[in-house]
Amino acid sequence: MTLKPKNLPNGNDSGLALVADSSADLGAIIRDRRKQLALTQLDLAGLANSGNRFIVEVENGKPTVQLQKVLDLVQLLGLEIIVRAKTTREP
Repeated sequence: MTLKPKNLPNGNDSGLALVADSSADLGAIIRDRRKQLALTQLDLAGLANSGNRFIVEVENGKPTVQLQKVLDLVQLLGLEIIVRAKTTREP
């Protein structure tokens, strides 16, 4: 799955943000970031003090993973989740 960056102000140098509409989208963002950092799933599991299965489930978009553990993983990867009113989207 490839997500298109949106040109949304997000407080960093790139000026781009990714919009996740599903657990699968968020999982893809996490997977892409892990790969950017040249980490294996096992590496990330060790850094996150979690099991490898959890990383696999998050990256595969399992909708029932523990929210706090996902938020911790997002922070560990140097990402942030911003919640705001939905904007209109281009087709």
